[in-house]
Amino acid sequence: MKLAFKTTSIMLVWIIMMSQWACERKTSPMNPNDAPNTTIANIPVDSSTIFAMATLHWDGEDTDGFIKGYEYRYTTFHMLQGDTYEQDWLETNETSLTIAFESSDSINMQSFEVRAVDNNGAVDPTPAKKVFFTPKTHEPETEILYPRNNSVHFARETATDWWPGVQIAFTAEDEDGDVAEYAWAVDDGEWNWTTDTTLYIAPENFVPLADEHLIKVTSRDNTNLIDPQGHSIKINLIEPTFEKDILIIDETVESLIPGENKPSDSEVDQFYADIFGTDESWDFQKDGMPSKEIMGQYKMIIWHADNPYSTTSDVHKLPVHINDIKDYMNVGGDFVMSGWRILKSFANEDDFPRAFREGEFIHDYLHITLVDETALFGDFIGAEGTGGFSDIAVDSTKMEVFPYAGKLAQINLMPGIAGFTDKMYIYRNDISSSFTEYRGKTVGLRYYGSVFDAVVLGFPVYFIQKDDAMTMASEILSNMGYK
Repeated sequence: MKLAFKTTSIMLVWIIMMSQWACERKTSPMNPNDAPNTTIANIPVDSSTIFAMATLHWDGEDTDGFIKGYEYRYTTFHMLQGDTYEQDWLETNETSLTIAFESSDSINMQSFEVRAVDNNGAVDPTPAKKVFFTPKTHEPETEILYPRNNSVHFARETATDWWPGVQIAFTAEDEDGDVAEYAWAVDDGEWNWTTDTTLYIAPENFVPLADEHLIKVTSRDNTNLIDPQGHSIKINLIEPTFEKDILIIDETVESLIPGENKPSDSEVDQFYADIFGTDESWDFQKDGMPSKEIMGQYKMIIWHADNPYSTTSDVHKLPVHINDIKDYMNVGGDFVMSGWRILKSFANEDDFPRAFREGEFIHDYLHITLVDETALFGDFIGAEGTGGFSDIAVDSTKMEVFPYAGKLAQINLMPGIAGFTDKMYIYRNDISSSFTEYRGKTVGLRYYGSVFDAVVLGFPVYFIQKDDAMTMASEILSNMGYK
């Protein structure tokens, strides 16, 4: 028993001594962290002259860890101006970047540096470096294509499908590079950057809405140079009041109506005043296109051009002013158009039948996809009403001369129509007529829109028997909610 106790005591003493020795023994220090190293590719070649938009490549290594990222900067020495531009260190995880180097002097020396950063935060003390030269870069030049300066446009407080805002279109050129993006601003508002070159500016950017406004556009090229001048225009916005019902625009040229007994301007005016029940008329031949201020007072515009034409100079002028009509319709104005070859005048140089496609007024606003025209010889004796409209007949006393013989010719047919439309009138000729292919073709169309309504008649209303014309006008107005 005494021997066991003695052995145990000796072991305890030995353990205590070993513990003290272990605590007192000095440990070896950890190896210091080695800084990483950076290399840069030989593209571009040192001292070469290249475009200011340059792509550089690099790599890094770390013997006792791994590369966490990189830092880079460049310094531009303006060789003729004698001053310097310095960029601060920037961080990146990439091993290749395309950089737009500042190049405002005629010749610029670029000193690019990049350094690796390891997982312990150590930075390469000797960054990789590349020196090259860049010539002067030029700012882009910007131009507003639409609207025209000092033009007048309709506007609404709220956007719709037909009027999403004020449309602008612009372009820019850069003689030594590419245009990267554009910016627009209204009056003293902020710049809005975009890559689009056609867009709509929402109405809330124009305060107050009905006023003169300054639209500004600029651009930035792929070397980050911004057009210092930009381009600006002034436009005047008109908010329609629609306080009156109907304005009749008279484009009929009475001197071109066939026969010796031509009606006077006042006779045609009175005919339309009687059938539509209004004296509100505008003489296009005397006064040209009415202003937006005048147009915007009326809920509906009725346009007639009831004379035939054979020469290019006599073609109806409605297509020339169709942007004004579209502007009016976009904000809620209703439109009725009629005339002799009225649809043909929108493509006078083309052969008919003719398809109208997306982007053209006839297609987009009237939903007519195909238009044809009847022969030069008189054949049209009237139209069969459909969809609640009454039949109408031609007044033969107004068309007794050759080659009409009391009938109308060159009627615009609408064999192709799209959705949201109703047929109003269908072509009629004598039972003995050889032009059987015209029968049943649409000559009158009603379009139902979400913002505006429209009616197009492919014949001149003045040559319809007056009683029938009065019935027709009354039914049109009633159908469109004006009675």
